Amino acid sequence: WGSGSQRGPGGSGSWLGRGRSGSRRGTAVLNNPYIVKACEVPEEMNFLVNDVPLLAMEYCSGGDLRKLLNKPENCCGLKESQILSLFSDIGSGIQYLHENRIIHRDLKPENIVLQDEGGKIIHKIIDLGYAKDLDQGSLCTSFVGTLQYLAPELFETKSYTVTVDYWSFGTMVFECIAGFRPFLHNLQPFTWHEKIKKKDPKHIFASEEMTGEVQFSTHLPQPNSLCSIIVEPMESWLQLMLNWNPQQRGGGIDPETSRPRCFLLMDHILNLKIVHILNMTSAKIVSFLLHPEESLHSLQSRIEADTGISTGNQELLLEMGLSLDPRKPASQCVIDGVRGWDSYMVYLFDKSKNVYEGPFASRSLSDCVNYIVQDSKIQLPISQLRKVWAEAVHYVTGLKEDYSRLFQGQRAAMLSLLRYNANLIKMKNNMISASQQLKAKLEFFHQSIHLDLERYSDQMAYGISSEKMLKAWKEMEVKALQCAEAGDIGYLDEQIMGLHTEIVELQRSPYARRQGDVMESLSTVLTRQLMFLPDHAYSDSTDMVKIIVQTVQSQDRVLKELFGHLSKLLGCKQKIIDLLPKIEVALNNIKEADSSVMQMQGKRQREIWHLLKIACTQSSARSLVSSSIEGAATPPNAAWLPPNSSGNIPHPLSSLTAPRDGEAFARVIEENLNYLDRFSTIIQEAKQEQNSSMMSLDWSWLK
Repeated sequence: WGSGSQRGPGGSGSWLGRGRSGSRRGTAVLNNPYIVKACEVPEEMNFLVNDVPLLAMEYCSGGDLRKLLNKPENCCGLKESQILSLFSDIGSGIQYLHENRIIHRDLKPENIVLQDEGGKIIHKIIDLGYAKDLDQGSLCTSFVGTLQYLAPELFETKSYTVTVDYWSFGTMVFECIAGFRPFLHNLQPFTWHEKIKKKDPKHIFASEEMTGEVQFSTHLPQPNSLCSIIVEPMESWLQLMLNWNPQQRGGGIDPETSRPRCFLLMDHILNLKIVHILNMTSAKIVSFLLHPEESLHSLQSRIEADTGISTGNQELLLEMGLSLDPRKPASQCVIDGVRGWDSYMVYLFDKSKNVYEGPFASRSLSDCVNYIVQDSKIQLPISQLRKVWAEAVHYVTGLKEDYSRLFQGQRAAMLSLLRYNANLIKMKNNMISASQQLKAKLEFFHQSIHLDLERYSDQMAYGISSEKMLKAWKEMEVKALQCAEAGDIGYLDEQIMGLHTEIVELQRSPYARRQGDVMESLSTVLTRQLMFLPDHAYSDSTDMVKIIVQTVQSQDRVLKELFGHLSKLLGCKQKIIDLLPKIEVALNNIKEADSSVMQMQGKRQREIWHLLKIACTQSSARSLVSSSIEGAATPPNAAWLPPNSSGNIPHPLSSLTAPRDGEAFARVIEENLNYLDRFSTIIQEAKQEQNSSMMSLDWSWLK
């Protein structure tokens, strides 16, 4: 692995190098996602140069941590999400090395590389050229490493343990938070050691005043990007890692877990479930530490106490415009594995307001920048001027990021509006479909009842009538007209079409797109001027103040436009919310009218069939009477003969032998046969007449 390892193109990662002959541990035995992997050296390149072997490592395309820290926008530290990601990755890598009895001894930003794995940045430790294997005991005495990140005991060539890596790790994390090292970062280590070594164990920061006096602090300097919930435990962790005493550094071993207390505290910080909420009514971010299994209602009660927005008026939206589910716990606001308020936000809206006019919370200037703004002509030494300009860059960049978050909140409101609109369209389509079905049924009902009333007089000719039924049919006709009123939805359709036009206009509005171009360009100009500050001893800050004023003015303008557009979005959404119950009522009225029409149609059909039953009964009775009269003149046996047969064919019963003494009995038999023949004739004639009379009726009124 050696410190002489080469970087990839553009310094963007370690890829090939020559190992130190003193390295005590082969890279092949290390297998951890946060340690750069060793690779097989190609056969044609596997040879010694000056007795030094060639080593191959995985290529990391993201460059090293120093490159990231040197970006002007990071002059006051990294974003919280970046800090916590590095905190987790490098902490895990160091634990792995120590568990394998390896001290790195040269942890510094140049030895941390970034790798993009599936869209997620992974931090990896490289360059174990100075690493020491603890196979000969836990104390080492050789002096190695880079001076600015070395633990104090290494300068004094004293025995040391794994706690030297704690100091280097703590120094790196502090620099990622603040943008500079914790102790007199402008001085060389040999110079500041004498001033720092008597510091209190809890001091994590020291700065030198213009008088030469050193000021110590137990707190992180401002500005930084950490949310208030994380600041305190992070300060406690840094107090463990930056303890001057190597025996106390790291907090010792926890007896219950047999792990260093510093890593237990690190896990605690990383496992905190924090929800970050942007109050769109004030442009202020509020953060809450979630309790285990906390309900959403409990979180909303805390939000009410902090913002004054009652739980009933709170609307909490995720970035894609989805509302939080009240049935689920508050942890739905947090995505597993996503840390940092800059990476994920919940947006709070007040449902009792449709117009957001402020006042809105504004980002405050740091003390030194505010001092310069008051008097831009003041001459400052270049060392202090760089600090002031760095904080000015941080302020301007922060204004740009504040706008981006508010714009994302506006976008969430737009997506929520579109979801409501989609629901509106769905209900509208259901309403129109139900209305069309009702109109079709009413049209059929009206046509059929008119035909029934026209044919009713025809049925009277058969002696069939019912004044009660006629009255009921006319009442049905009046009720059908009332049902038709339920299907009149034209006024609702007009309102919906007007809303659709309004939504399209809002989507096409230039304010629906990001408007921070001016702030972006001003931030870029200020960043470039920071990089090319004059080298002479003193200078003023006129240019810096001018850019700050322009940025603030630009932000005021774009925020006014943003909240004006947002108010229109919320007003349009409220119109949909007010319209949805009206559509629901109209839909229910249509369904009730539809049910009434179907019931009336069913009732009429039952009455018609009852009328038909009466007609059939009366027709059958008339046929039986007329057939019985006509049948009296018909020969008794004629009805039993086939149509073409002669009358001389004997009856089947005529072959029966009569009793010897049965003249009377024979007469009875003959008489019965006569009655049977007549009855059969009557039945057949009645059937024929019934069929002909039924077919002659006009049944078209039933269609």
